[in-house]
Amino acid sequence: MRAVESAQRRPTADRSAERHTAQRAAPVPGTPAPGTGRPALELLVHGVGGTTPQEMLDDPHTVRVSGDDTAALYRRAADVHAESRPEHDGPVPEAYVWCNLTSGDGSRALWLLLLPFMVVNLAHWMRPTAHGRTRTVRLYGLLVRLTGLTLTVLFVAAACEVALDLAAWQCAGTRACAARHSWLGFLAPGAGWWSPPGRRLALAAVIPAALTGLLWYLSHRTWSAYESQQPLRRDP
Repeated sequence: MRAVESAQRRPTADRSAERHTAQRAAPVPGTPAPGTGRPALELLVHGVGGTTPQEMLDDPHTVRVSGDDTAALYRRAADVHAESRPEHDGPVPEAYVWCNLTSGDGSRALWLLLLPFMVVNLAHWMRPTAHGRTRTVRLYGLLVRLTGLTLTVLFVAAACEVALDLAAWQCAGTRACAARHSWLGFLAPGAGWWSPPGRRLALAAVIPAALTGLLWYLSHRTWSAYESQQPLRRDP
């Protein structure tokens, strides 16, 4: 009987020891990770309704530590240099404010012009890892760049088709069509200095050139505002 009781007690004692060990091994919330000496971070993200960093952090004194006027991370003023204070108690709350990403004037609709090129960017960044396959990686990058170049040429060619061919060459070159569209009246045959075909086409070429410039401006603004930003350097 004693042997049976001893055998029955051992699993219970082992489970108690395991629970005690697990409780000791589990990190206390808010303590720094072993070997880092830095406090843990608590990221706060608001919903679609939007709010202020002061309300999220429950503190009237907040400081922006990263980002810009569109989207940024905020901390309490007392927690700006929390990494340099190992004795910091509890996690450091950071508020991510992104409400300005979904607000703005009607010009924000112009970003839809970059939608096809966004798909090409996704194809580039979603490339699976290929260790030791240098040629495959280079071929993949070449195909992605050719796809982006093809989209650019297609975009410009579509603008040229509408502006140069349909409007300046065909419609403006016919009196009946130009009469139905008053905004093309000054390009109609015999209407004035812009009537010759060469001048009509030169004037219409401004439209695809302007669209190309707009595309460059939007992409350059996106790169300079978001993609070219480097993460904050944190001293070890």
